[in-house]
Amino acid sequence: MPRKLTHLDSQGQASMVDVSAKPAVRREAVATGKIVLQPATIRLIRENGLKKGDVLCVARIAAIQAAKQTQLLIPLCHQIPLAKVQVDFDVQAKAIRITATAITTAPTGVEMEALTAVSIAALTIYDMCKAVDKSMRVEGIKLVRKTKGVAL
Repeated sequence: MPRKLTHLDSQGQASMVDVSAKPAVRREAVATGKIVLQPATIRLIRENGLKKGDVLCVARIAAIQAAKQTQLLIPLCHQIPLAKVQVDFDVQAKAIRITATAITTAPTGVEMEALTAVSIAALTIYDMCKAVDKSMRVEGIKLVRKTKGVAL
């Protein structure tokens, strides 16, 4: 049986979910995705040979900044205090796998922040490499884990 969409009110209109009665709980979400690039582009990234600078450093900062702004990008997301956003890159032969972990203590989850971080990291890599690689593609952005701890 399909579950009810939480962001719709009784008339079917978009609505922000009321989480005011929920307790603050430690929550963590991990998201992943990848950007596929030409091997020559991967080499340039490894050698810091792109004119725009250190691709992974810029992508990490962009991802953290984006996670902190998720509530401004996704209209019905709650503004939540982020305790940590970690962004890791696994540079492979033909792709860069991006993993973002977001942690908060709040009455609602932090998965949108983790997903936003991965998305913006991939788009930043794309932007920084577009002059040398016209075949890049972003793939497989997904939530891989979310946890909820004990209420405070």
